[in-house]
Amino acid sequence: MHRAEELLARSANADSSAFAELIREYQAMVFSLAYHFLHDRAEAEELAQEVFLQLHRALGSIKSAAHLASWVRKTTVHRCIDHARRRQRRPQVALEEIAEPAAPACHSDPLLAGTLRRLVAALPEKPRLVVILRYQEDLEPAEIAGMLGMSVNTVKSHLRRSLAVLREKLARQAKGAQT
Repeated sequence: MHRAEELLARSANADSSAFAELIREYQAMVFSLAYHFLHDRAEAEELAQEVFLQLHRALGSIKSAAHLASWVRKTTVHRCIDHARRRQRRPQVALEEIAEPAAPACHSDPLLAGTLRRLVAALPEKPRLVVILRYQEDLEPAEIAGMLGMSVNTVKSHLRRSLAVLREKLARQAKGAQT
């Protein structure tokens, strides 16, 4: 029996130390997903608490370590969407209408990662989540489609359009920095 399987079985039998270890095992992934989607540390921490509370309630229905990992990731994604909808701080806009970040960047700029984070954060909700799941969590389009309840072609379309917008905005910034 693998360690995760053992922790899952012990947690389901009300072993609080085993459940604490499960939390430690998944907390970085849950917080990272939430933070990169919401861009708010306090909301990401609150969301992580909700996910682990929901996990505690669902322990009896989780059958394996693989099911657990999938369940935690999928639940986190859905809680992210719920939080974003509740706060409605990012209205839906067309990708072409997204404002340019004020700070110019070029290829040798050490702030390129920060610029990319701002550009990704400016994407609408679903495309942003697809980009985060693909490039941060390294999930395949089919896995993302299953998790978000959309077709694989829709996922690929979101990725294609989002990457085109990101490339265009980075190119404009690089061009602006050279002049």
